[in-house]
Amino acid sequence: MTVNHQLDKLLMKIEKPARYIGGELNSVNKDLDNISTRFAFAFPDTYEIGMSYVGLQIIYHLLNKIEYVFCERVFAPALDMEKLMRETGLPLFTLESKSKIKDMDFLAFTLQYELSFTNIVNMIDLAQIPVKSIERDESHPFICAGGPCAFNPEPLADIVDFFMIGDGEDVLVELSKAHKEWKESGEIKEEFLKKIVNIKGIYVPKFYEPVYKEDGSILEIKKVYDKAPDTIEKQIVDDLNNVDYPESTIVPLIEVVHDRAVVEIFRGCTRGCRFCQAGMIYRPVRERSKNKIKAIAEKQLQTTGHDELSILSLSTSDYSKIEPLVTELMGMCRNNDVSLSLPSLRLDSFSFKVLEEIQGYKKSGLTFAPEAGTQRLRNVINKSITDENIYSSVEQAIELGWNNIKLYFMIGLPTETEEDLDGIVDIAKNIIEIKKNLKGKSGRFNVTISVSNFVPKAHTPFQWVAQNTIEEFNYKHNYLRERLRVIKGVTFNYHNNKTSHLEAIFARGDRRVSKSIIQAAKLGCKFDGWTEHFKYDLWMKAFEDTGIDINFYTSEKNYKDILPWDLIDAGFTKEFLISENEKAKSEVQTRDCRKGCVGCGINQKTTCSQEGTL
Repeated sequence: MTVNHQLDKLLMKIEKPARYIGGELNSVNKDLDNISTRFAFAFPDTYEIGMSYVGLQIIYHLLNKIEYVFCERVFAPALDMEKLMRETGLPLFTLESKSKIKDMDFLAFTLQYELSFTNIVNMIDLAQIPVKSIERDESHPFICAGGPCAFNPEPLADIVDFFMIGDGEDVLVELSKAHKEWKESGEIKEEFLKKIVNIKGIYVPKFYEPVYKEDGSILEIKKVYDKAPDTIEKQIVDDLNNVDYPESTIVPLIEVVHDRAVVEIFRGCTRGCRFCQAGMIYRPVRERSKNKIKAIAEKQLQTTGHDELSILSLSTSDYSKIEPLVTELMGMCRNNDVSLSLPSLRLDSFSFKVLEEIQGYKKSGLTFAPEAGTQRLRNVINKSITDENIYSSVEQAIELGWNNIKLYFMIGLPTETEEDLDGIVDIAKNIIEIKKNLKGKSGRFNVTISVSNFVPKAHTPFQWVAQNTIEEFNYKHNYLRERLRVIKGVTFNYHNNKTSHLEAIFARGDRRVSKSIIQAAKLGCKFDGWTEHFKYDLWMKAFEDTGIDINFYTSEKNYKDILPWDLIDAGFTKEFLISENEKAKSEVQTRDCRKGCVGCGINQKTTCSQEGTL
């Protein structure tokens, strides 16, 4: 029985059947007889979340432009669908052609967040493919992965055949060409891995073997294939204007998290926040020209019918021509009866003018991200925002009619004290006081204080720092809750401590953690990023079953330690990270590198221009 026949019998029994049928506007179908390379692009979460990921649209478009390649999509089925698939023996399938995943050439996962790792195991199992790479044979597709979590690939090293590190646009084209040539040669899979290991950005775990000391730390990482590179240098797209960007994106059949046209305006960040992995691994900044952005946006709106446009970057206000770009986009959107969404704006006078025009009298909330409650701690993390910036922006917002202010903070940061927590409370109090003192500004007013937990990440200056224990996070949450709840008009939200603890284990995990991930999936862990599905007790059992000391991964590390991700060259030097960590201890900030090179080393890998091509 074909997948289509089996699927037809199941769709009436599940919630949101449109998650599984494909056929959306601008999706692609090809004649399989003319295809030599078949990709299943896998997002390890539900359709609604995966279809909101811009990288999916970029890679889907890029691969399907290649004549002999067919890229199809696959998402993690929701629990009701998975139950029926397992009961009926229906294997995981692609949306476009309803092909079994096990018949594809590549099953390619995007690694956007660590808490999706058990979904990866579950999807491979649902595809009726052995989970461990060592157990797969010539009949199985290659399992590969890329994305930000691939910058520490080791927790998935026993599962994934190869990783793609860095920007995907060039490496995927090279990979497709190499696969076509290998397939025509008739050689075994091992030869393909040897063929691609020297493509920039490709990491093949089986060609390396970590050796451990008695205390669990790494003694050395041995190469077991001589021609494998000593380090894996990330792929970098030098010029965003010269890479293809989708102008006809897939339009989802059901409501998704972000259902809108999206244009990436630049890649990278220059601010150097010491806790932020994205700001490090996506260096250097590369901008799209203003005219290119406008042309893409206009075409996307024409081909999709979306009624909202958003521009994408790590820090929108840092685009070098942000004022003329936004002004011209607002005019275009107004002419097309389309709304404009502007995330990550720095709240200066221009931004308020823009927000006033976009939101008008229907003012939604405004968001600030001070990250820390005191200037001292903001110096530690290299966050270039002052109390004056916060209060002047809030005052201007209130005067213009905004009555909902949200502030994001991070707790558990290195050197944090109770005084820094008190600083968060003081900021909330002072904002309420600003509102009271503004004459003529009545009406309901709310300040939301939202705190996340610090997780030390690979390739950041804080990669050596210990994470707070669950008990320490609990104490800090209770400390803030007791002090904030007495302030009228303040709402307090905080992140789950146990998920943050698990995230840190994976973020700094080594190859031994793979067996725990596999065991956790067997015990029933999946959708770990969803509060209602997270099963911390089962995770603790999985670690116990596999002999993993979780405290080892959350404890402080030494500069001399060999870290699991040291094989991965993210473009900057380890000496730079050490220097930044030492500056943090001395509470010294490093300037934004748009104001002068800070010596991270990325300019040795590529042209590091902060001006863009405009």
